[in-house]
Amino acid sequence: MKKLALILSLLASCTAWAQGSIEAGKAKSATCAACHGTDGNSLITTYPKLAGQHGKYLEKQMQELKLGMLTSGKQGRFDPVMSAMAMPLTEQDMADLAAYYASLPISDNSTPEEVVAKGKVLYQMGDLDREVTACIACHGPRGNGTELSGFPKISGQHSDYVKAQLLKFRSDERNNDMNAMMRDVAKKLTDDDIEILSKYVGGLH
Repeated sequence: MKKLALILSLLASCTAWAQGSIEAGKAKSATCAACHGTDGNSLITTYPKLAGQHGKYLEKQMQELKLGMLTSGKQGRFDPVMSAMAMPLTEQDMADLAAYYASLPISDNSTPEEVVAKGKVLYQMGDLDREVTACIACHGPRGNGTELSGFPKISGQHSDYVKAQLLKFRSDERNNDMNAMMRDVAKKLTDDDIEILSKYVGGLH
């Protein structure tokens, strides 16, 4: 009985260590603030908003950005700036930062009126003739994704950042998507589709 209690105690302590700390993440986020804002809402539209993003997704991206640097881009996700920033981070650092940014509210964004009609059709229905999968299938009706499945929240995100990522998926420059799902979709999108979708998801609150 004592042995079982000891094992359970050790497991509990390991689980606690593996969980991210919001307070620790806040303290560690000072370096991130220059690009991603003091509240995780970047004012530079080519950098993503981290506020409100699913913690597990953020953690996974940091792990893969570090892996991208370690493997010279052969594995994971490589970005010249972010992969370098991720290099000194420990697993605990990543968990703490992810917990902190996930706890923050994302700032408001809007969808330009001129893309609402076309964006809604593409997002909700895709394009059967071109075999384009509807975004709603993974990212949900409000663009919130799901923590469990690993699909990120895209509502409220900067359109410039979303556009850049869709282009990278389409060209295979970014290839850390689950089962190549985003690459398969992006390869069937035209430049106009990408422009419309990247602007449309901003207002999906």
